[in-house]
Amino acid sequence: MAGGGIVGDSGGKHYDSHVTAYVIMTCIIAATGGLMFGYDIGISGGVTSMDEFLSKFFPSVYRMSKDESSDTNQYCKFDSQLLTLFTSSLYLAALVASFIASTVNRVFGRKTTMFVGGILFLAGSLLNGFAQNVAMLIAGRILLGIGVGFANQSIPLYLSEMAPPQIRGALNIAFQLAITTGILVANLLNYGFSKMEHNGWRWSLGLAAVPALIMTIGAIFLPDTPNSFIQRGQNDKARHVLQKIRGTKDVNDEFQDLLGANEIAKQVTNPWSNILQTQYRPQLVITLLIAFFQQLTGINVIMFYAPVLFKTLGFGDDASLMAAVITGLVNVFSTLVSLVTVDKFGRRILFLQGGIQMIVCQLVVGSMIAAEFGTSGHGEFSETAGNVTVLFICLYVAGFAWSWGPLAWLVPSEIFPLEIRSAGQSINVSVNMLFTFIIGQVFLTLLCHIKFGLFYFFGGFVIIMTIFVYFFVPETKNIPIDEMNRVWRAHWFWAKYIPDNAAGLGKRKSGTYTPLV
Repeated sequence: MAGGGIVGDSGGKHYDSHVTAYVIMTCIIAATGGLMFGYDIGISGGVTSMDEFLSKFFPSVYRMSKDESSDTNQYCKFDSQLLTLFTSSLYLAALVASFIASTVNRVFGRKTTMFVGGILFLAGSLLNGFAQNVAMLIAGRILLGIGVGFANQSIPLYLSEMAPPQIRGALNIAFQLAITTGILVANLLNYGFSKMEHNGWRWSLGLAAVPALIMTIGAIFLPDTPNSFIQRGQNDKARHVLQKIRGTKDVNDEFQDLLGANEIAKQVTNPWSNILQTQYRPQLVITLLIAFFQQLTGINVIMFYAPVLFKTLGFGDDASLMAAVITGLVNVFSTLVSLVTVDKFGRRILFLQGGIQMIVCQLVVGSMIAAEFGTSGHGEFSETAGNVTVLFICLYVAGFAWSWGPLAWLVPSEIFPLEIRSAGQSINVSVNMLFTFIIGQVFLTLLCHIKFGLFYFFGGFVIIMTIFVYFFVPETKNIPIDEMNRVWRAHWFWAKYIPDNAAGLGKRKSGTYTPLV
């Protein structure tokens, strides 16, 4: 067999359900939590390119950025570990918080976890907006990170558990759409506030309170998921919510399957040790590698440092911020492409096509930078070369935005069984945040030392991860979330890890799986 996926639009048990306005509204409200994460990704790069911010908190970097002498190496203008710590400290905090959030998620529910995340993010945004020194900045970033850890732990699970199987991909990708919208809004605000003579950076950082308030207030009015209610012994509430989100009173089949999944979950006293069992090997390996590879695409060096990167490449202040706005627009509209295609064409085809597109773009961008700056770092983009570089960066962002961006959150959130679902999502968030922190912390140093080769470096990883998807990531579209073991049993490689008595293997009423060859 040449490929490792599973196809089959009828693959999985079909419950009597309708796509209701109620389920769409609840998922949209929950997905707005992604605005917090996206706003922070977009805002930090723009703020660190503002002169007033740099001169106040990072004066040595400010002086280097203004050095126009002929021996100045463009690649190294912003190389500062303290500056990158301002950006990357958030993700280290999110990593630690995701493990705490896993317990909160399991014991108190998805809704409470989202609410706590919103409150913490709100506190961090206010601390950053009123910061007087680097210590206050970093403390604010840590609070923001804890909020992001709680939100990213709970929201993808919430969306996957609430959504009907036939539109689960689209509703889950609404979270990624909110992230990209947050990035775009942050880029636009950075562009506007950069025109202020004083304190523009304070407005940029402080307005992170707005998406935090949206998340916090929204969480108050959301119902919890049926899975979460059952997990906490509130079966009547679970049935009531299930009836509302499925648009029918006849939910007995699905409800009984959820009860069965919960009975299995009760037998697991320690999900952290159970997740290491052989029968969960497919989910664990795929989640670890997807979270790892998403960061090794290099996307966050574009999203975090877009204005700084463009300034490094010789763009002026306004041009750098405007180029970041353009990439933000591309990011949003390309995520919409994923939202409307993921449940029609599936996860695998988007993964593979997006990977190929990113590989080509990274090779072109690296070559363009090499042609203009070489290894010395001396030079300046011509207008034509600069425009071509921005074009291919935008194509790269587009390829990521309809593939690895949303799917790296969607697939891990839908493949774990209930008994280890919170633990699995914690691993997804923590690995993602760990490598976001590492890449964010070392990027400017790597740019200084590896130079244009950095784009080839990330391109090489995109080649590896595209091959990984082709052979080892199965198709999961239209499969009920508690029926995923059938996917693994039909896979050419993962089937050997799934025992014959695994949950969900003996319940199917209709549909077939066809392994890809």
